Amino acid sequence: MDVLKRFPRSHLVLATLVAMPLTSFLVASPSPQGGDRFTTELVLAEIDAGTHALDLDTTDPEPSATVREHREVVRSGDSLERIFQRASISRQQLAAVMASGPAATGLKRIYPGNELTFTIGPDERLVRLAYAPNRLESVVFDRNGDQFVGRTVHREPERVRSYREGTIQQSLFLTSTQMGLDDDITIRLAQIFQWDIDFVLDIRKGDSFHVLFEELYLDDEFLGFGNILAAEFINQGKRYRAVRYTDANGHADFFAPNGDSMRKAFLRAPVDFTRISSNFNMRRLHPLYKTTRPHRGIDYAAPSGTPVLASGDGRVKIASRNASNGNFVVVQHGEQFQTKYLHLSKFGRGIRGGTRVRQGQIIGYVGATGWATGPHLHYEFLVGGVHKNPRTVPLPKANPVPEGERQRFDIEASALLALLDDQREDVQVALNR
Repeated sequence: MDVLKRFPRSHLVLATLVAMPLTSFLVASPSPQGGDRFTTELVLAEIDAGTHALDLDTTDPEPSATVREHREVVRSGDSLERIFQRASISRQQLAAVMASGPAATGLKRIYPGNELTFTIGPDERLVRLAYAPNRLESVVFDRNGDQFVGRTVHREPERVRSYREGTIQQSLFLTSTQMGLDDDITIRLAQIFQWDIDFVLDIRKGDSFHVLFEELYLDDEFLGFGNILAAEFINQGKRYRAVRYTDANGHADFFAPNGDSMRKAFLRAPVDFTRISSNFNMRRLHPLYKTTRPHRGIDYAAPSGTPVLASGDGRVKIASRNASNGNFVVVQHGEQFQTKYLHLSKFGRGIRGGTRVRQGQIIGYVGATGWATGPHLHYEFLVGGVHKNPRTVPLPKANPVPEGERQRFDIEASALLALLDDQREDVQVALNR
């Protein structure tokens, strides 16, 4: 090895090439001891070890730069043309990117703080454009000749199951916040049970909830809350339970443990109201005329402009205006049911006689038109032409789990509810220690 170290690497490599035929001969010849004395690999290994010991300068020359990256952060009031100008990319190349297909529509919805990354070639032509509207999605446009090919890249977050429970002292939202839940997941929790529980009027101190849900992580960073998997709400001593189930068509919804849908064919209250200003009362004293007149619906007080929703699927029978009702909508739901919405400030987009509407669709906005003393929605519910109290009338149920999927639903629902119960018991055990 000391001898080898005295020679430059080029001399050693040359010597190796000369020695290879001789080495092959020696390897092919039987050794007196019955084994190989040395091989080409051993010689090369020795040379390589000597080279490292000499710490020779074998650094390759710096490659010439071929492409560069330029990043632009979207500013308030920015347009794509302005951003491309700052990046010194021509309008023709911008037009080529926008002509790349459906992926380019994402570039029409850029917001301040978003980042665009331009990869630019040595001829100052755009090679690639990458835009990330959020942490989980990016849109990439790659040059192909004089055109660009766009594609959307999705990243899947890690989904971790988590559990929270709480007992209401003042409000559901305050308790949820104290449990580490944000408003979005609290609203989704309330929406699951909204057909059975009025979260404005029915909630009482001591009511409780238990919820099993997903937390989303990307690169070990918490992104937010995912799906609610199973939940339980105890309202005034009555327990309601629900599980999330995805059917064979990929449609997910919430069902009771027996397979009945948590949804009903109608919403109890078709508006986010602050209070009930007048209840259903067939012998109410009229506030303007001071005479006993039936009040065939419920008045939900709410700020002007609050969206009013169709309480069920149906067809708009009337969308009109008169002196007493102001702007009003009548929706027919099949042969038996009808709902009315009075004193609207204006109608929802496209709402007119004959329009089909879906449950939860905006059909108008709260106002004080007609004979109204303040902004509110007057809501009526008719069954077979007879007015019923919208808060107490039995509501028809939505479709249950299909019979052909009951076995799979039972297995998944049982597992989720068992996990919900286990988590609750673990909390109780921890509290009792």
